[in-house]
Amino acid sequence: MGITTFPTIEKCTLEGRARDTVVANLDGTLLRSKASFAYFALVAFDVGGVLRLLFLLLVSPFFSILYYFISESVGLQVIIFVTFVGMKVSDIESAARAVLPKFYSEDLHPESWRVFSSCGKRCVLTSTPRIMVEPFLKDYLGVEIVLGTEIETYKGRATGFVRSPGVLVGKNKANALRRIFGETQPEIGLGDCDTDIPYMTLCKESYYVPRNPRIKALCINKLPKPIIFHDGRLIKKPTPLMSLLIILWIPFGFLLACVRLSVMSLLPIPLQYYVLLAIGIRLTIKGTPPPRIKKSKDQSGVLFVSCHRTLCDPVFLSVLLARSIPVVTYSLSRFSEIISPIKTVRLTRDRASDASIIKQLLKKGDLIIFPEGTTSREPFLLRFSSLFAELTDEIVPVAMENKMSMFHGTTTRGWKWMDAFFFLMNPRPTYEITFLNKLSYEFTCKSGKSSHEVANYVQKVIAETLSYECTTFTRKDKYMALARNDGTVVKNT
Repeated sequence: MGITTFPTIEKCTLEGRARDTVVANLDGTLLRSKASFAYFALVAFDVGGVLRLLFLLLVSPFFSILYYFISESVGLQVIIFVTFVGMKVSDIESAARAVLPKFYSEDLHPESWRVFSSCGKRCVLTSTPRIMVEPFLKDYLGVEIVLGTEIETYKGRATGFVRSPGVLVGKNKANALRRIFGETQPEIGLGDCDTDIPYMTLCKESYYVPRNPRIKALCINKLPKPIIFHDGRLIKKPTPLMSLLIILWIPFGFLLACVRLSVMSLLPIPLQYYVLLAIGIRLTIKGTPPPRIKKSKDQSGVLFVSCHRTLCDPVFLSVLLARSIPVVTYSLSRFSEIISPIKTVRLTRDRASDASIIKQLLKKGDLIIFPEGTTSREPFLLRFSSLFAELTDEIVPVAMENKMSMFHGTTTRGWKWMDAFFFLMNPRPTYEITFLNKLSYEFTCKSGKSSHEVANYVQKVIAETLSYECTTFTRKDKYMALARNDGTVVKNT
């Protein structure tokens, strides 16, 4: 009996499924793609770096031969060994929690999800190591039971080998299902290949998911939980071809980043715009920035209140204004402070002390502040701290948006001092900065509004400009979700 003897998934009815149990394979069934190389490559690069990714790429032809012509189980054991051997288990878990969900969510099969999401109890069987897929499946898809390949560990590190009974394929999947459900039959089984038949026959109804390379992935806004926080340096899924391009680009990209960083650090701000354009950095300005205020005793500087995308935000804002404007920051590595072409001032997280620092800076001139307190990647804005609204009425909201094609210029769990390098390693990094109108009297604290109302209003107008969504998540929420800490950078680092 072949997999095609089962009815296709389109024929599965959804009525009355709220109490039913569904069992599905992951790669090729819940996900459109059967290929799992890219997800192993993400872990390899995030935890082991470019050399681990290179090693994995060199082994990939051997893995493909074993997987497709010898044995799926043997092929997977090879790629698991190359990816995991010597890695800390905690680092693998961290990558699975912070990096992989974003990429998994972009490959969900719409028909499989239609059936899968209609059932009240959800179980996934997968040959992929459970440690890689469990955070995504449980946190974002509401899966209760995840049965996957288990890896061997020794003193907190992965050995690269798999535990008995081995890779979860074929009969191993059926045996794992029996151990969980016993004689109880799940109502629905979903699969995409002949090796899924053993567990599918244990279900009351079974449906086949045909391979269709043209089918579009499920829109991520249809997930039960949006992916607001994610980490990792790679923007695109590292298929074998993309992995090769990344590896070949990194040496040249690093040299290019050094040149760009030298220009930004050493050249006077008013002279940078055209030089940056010549070396591949595109800056676009929208709206009308306010003119420089002529200082007087009672006049404070303008406070530019912006969303926060990368470490380069205040530098590029200064470049477009053709003058150096100081920025206040909560956490910044010492290296980033040293190379910064503009003045950076650390805040203390003590509200009274920080208010005093900001007031003194505004007396001297204009200032940049990022009320989110940290960078964000997705089309969401974190909650704006209200402190800035209490200190001045000269507030200009600024909407920042950037485009990168290869590397993210931010990190939560990695080396923060490399953020600027990774952003500038992109072939053509782009920034679009929109200056909005200065807050009118009725939207400031002087009119009687609370500082929280003002902060929420500024967040709202920036979000509307960028077509982003406002959230109440904070900097602490981000770091707890991704790194399990509060994100504080010690001053002497």
